Amino acid sequence: MRTFVDDIAGHAALDPDRVAVTTPAGEVTYAELTARIDALAVVLRARGARPETVCAVAVERGVDAVVAPAAVVRCGAAFLGLDPEQPPARLAALARSGGAELLVTTSALAGGLDLPIPGPPVLLDRPGSVVGADGPGRPLGERSLAYVSHTSGSTGEPGAVLVEHRGLDSYLRFIARDYGLGPDTVALQLAPLGYDASLRDTFAPLLAGGRLVVVPRSALLRPEEFGAVVREHGVSAVLSTTPSFLSFLAGQPNGARLLAGVRLVVSSGESLRPFLAAGGRPLVRGDLVNQYGPTECTMTSTRYAVPARPDVLTDTVGTPIDGVVVRLLDAGMSPVPDGDVGEVYIGGAGVARGYRGRPARTAECFVPDPFGPPGARLYRTGDLARTGPDGLEYLGRGDRQVKIRGYRVDPAEVEGALLSHAGVTGAVVTSETDAQGRVFLVAHVTGDLAGTTDAALRAHLAAGLPPHLMPRRFVRLAELPTTRGGKADRRALSQTGGGRS
Repeated sequence: MRTFVDDIAGHAALDPDRVAVTTPAGEVTYAELTARIDALAVVLRARGARPETVCAVAVERGVDAVVAPAAVVRCGAAFLGLDPEQPPARLAALARSGGAELLVTTSALAGGLDLPIPGPPVLLDRPGSVVGADGPGRPLGERSLAYVSHTSGSTGEPGAVLVEHRGLDSYLRFIARDYGLGPDTVALQLAPLGYDASLRDTFAPLLAGGRLVVVPRSALLRPEEFGAVVREHGVSAVLSTTPSFLSFLAGQPNGARLLAGVRLVVSSGESLRPFLAAGGRPLVRGDLVNQYGPTECTMTSTRYAVPARPDVLTDTVGTPIDGVVVRLLDAGMSPVPDGDVGEVYIGGAGVARGYRGRPARTAECFVPDPFGPPGARLYRTGDLARTGPDGLEYLGRGDRQVKIRGYRVDPAEVEGALLSHAGVTGAVVTSETDAQGRVFLVAHVTGDLAGTTDAALRAHLAAGLPPHLMPRRFVRLAELPTTRGGKADRRALSQTGGGRS
């Protein structure tokens, strides 16, 4: 099948001198980008990368972060994005659960990466000899593995989601088509590396023939520098942002001018309703799109074009994207009437293969579609919704998982990390919402912690967890409240605050 990398190569053939990527270090044309992708693909093939081989990619933001995953796809293998800024223990867990067999990185990073990946890494700046290597391969077909992403897991080990090319390539092309991306598009790469949203804001503009602007993420998190980047490069599209980041921009004294000239802003990962309820819609003078979808369904399943005067009483996520089926079902897997609350089940091209090495969890979450053709499957999201006049209205989770700054989080993963501390005998993590509508975690802990500060607990968690899994508050208790069944009473903890903090 034709992959998104083939589309990028097509632009190189038609207009080789067109600028593909702009970085502080300079500009890279489509011809130069494609040449680097093809050269690395040959190296990877020589190192044994084939269809279903998982290649971990750990690079800094910049052209390397475009070249490396594209080269993995070019040679027919699958990539696993790793953000080098995450804790080493976390990176090791991601590589292990993702089944990485090769590591692609740079000589500057290689020495600091201690990953359970066999063999020496492929260094982008020192590719080595490839005498006798065959040329770049191609994926076997639409069911070939394209990439591995991760979700927060209750076992303490992140869950590896296997996404196929039929989901990734059709999705990226839908984004380009539905949002009108083209050669005049200038897109800002905003999402963190290793987060699947980065695939959207990196590769959708490039397969459409546009220009990608990549700058250090630290600059993007400072409002004045963010605005300067937008103005200097004439950014017209921001394809991966969160409502929390939009609220951050809206809270700045000059917030209204930070996105001046941007014609399209795509938000996802958490509820947009608090941002809209706070009067944030005028911040985005162009089109604002609210997207919804889990990692297990290739990032996005529905989208909603937010009008200039939105309804702030509902969290509307809209209608299915091309090739996706959304069903609202009751506990007996029967459709609920329009307006009634049901659990969201998603089917179609974007549904992932399942969880690597977890057949029981895969069978539990990926179920046969009783209303689809033979062999069709649905992903059970655990989300609750109802059908409204503008499509799906999101109502929250049906289980404990929450969204923190765009990341889906299972509090049990944080609980497991807390319990690995020598002084912690009990841990329950709950979620709360602040005055700005932002969800955060509260850790309720028991044990001999008189000499252990909150900073020490955070340092313990930081050794293995990324920032979005870090509790904002720690509450120390003599004992955890329980229900009659002996389970931790999370409702009581959430309602009372659980004690002193």
